[in-house]
Amino acid sequence: MPQTETPGTEAAPRIRLRWWTELPLILLVYACYSAGRLLARGDVSTAVDHGLAILRVEKFLHINAEHPLNRLFRSEAWIGVPADFWYASLHYLVTPVILVWLFRSRSLHYRAARTWLMTSTFMGLIGFTLLPTCPPRLLSAEYGFVDTMAQYSAWGWWGGEASAPRGLGGMTNQYAAMPSLHVGWSLWCGVMLWRHGRTRTARTAAVLYPLLTTIVVMGTANHYFLDAVAGAAVMGVGLLLTPLVMRTADRLRTAFAARVPSSSAALAEGTGTAVAVDAPVASRDTAASIVSGGCQTSTGERIPRQRESRFGPGTEPGASPSDAGDGAPAAAR
Repeated sequence: MPQTETPGTEAAPRIRLRWWTELPLILLVYACYSAGRLLARGDVSTAVDHGLAILRVEKFLHINAEHPLNRLFRSEAWIGVPADFWYASLHYLVTPVILVWLFRSRSLHYRAARTWLMTSTFMGLIGFTLLPTCPPRLLSAEYGFVDTMAQYSAWGWWGGEASAPRGLGGMTNQYAAMPSLHVGWSLWCGVMLWRHGRTRTARTAAVLYPLLTTIVVMGTANHYFLDAVAGAAVMGVGLLLTPLVMRTADRLRTAFAARVPSSSAALAEGTGTAVAVDAPVASRDTAASIVSGGCQTSTGERIPRQRESRFGPGTEPGASPSDAGDGAPAAAR
């Protein structure tokens, strides 16, 4: 019995991804992220005003958890130093590792995950540009914050200006605090581990990593609590926009692929290059022998002659002894 496919169950076409195309794309996005942070410095006084406005809102809502965490981190080095290492390094390590893991082991889900991360990152750049925000560590001392990165700078590679390597702090935008992409990226990592990890360890890390990152960015006085909330919100909006971004990318890819053959054909026509077209080849003997209805030519004949069939209409005319030539045996009667 012939088998038929149920509509809607056909396998969707997959786009084959290659590491040598993915790596430059990711590096390009990160370069845009770094350049955007550097260029969107904003006015210092405006950034300070935004930071103080956020702090006032948090105090009004009694959610300013930055103060007690910062006091703990600056008074307990065994907490503060690991937290500074966490803040300065893990988002550069964990996020790429999970991307590579998805690419190698969860390839069906990689493209959507990568698109979600990149879309949210670009949205974060928009936030840095439109809302430059002074982090708690750069407010004046009267607000009660201490920069633990500067306090424990002798323990690590960072300087007193930022989490960048010592001497390179001036090359970063220290007022790119809203939203917190440290929190946003860690949330993305947590979702990937929870959805695609198959072990209890992966599920535990999926919960702990974004939670601890949120505590670290506040305890080190690099972000307000509302920065962390905004980082999570950016990831949520990026997740909603991911299908739209993927469909748009597919349309652009299809349009580009359609233009390439058209361009090649136009080039061939302009240069006079002939393009071979396959067509069914009929029997040359049959085509050569049939001139018109009822008129046929035999081998060696130049002028077709009418041949009358002794059979009734609609039957195939057979070869007669006279048609076969002299010396041919007569048909049996």
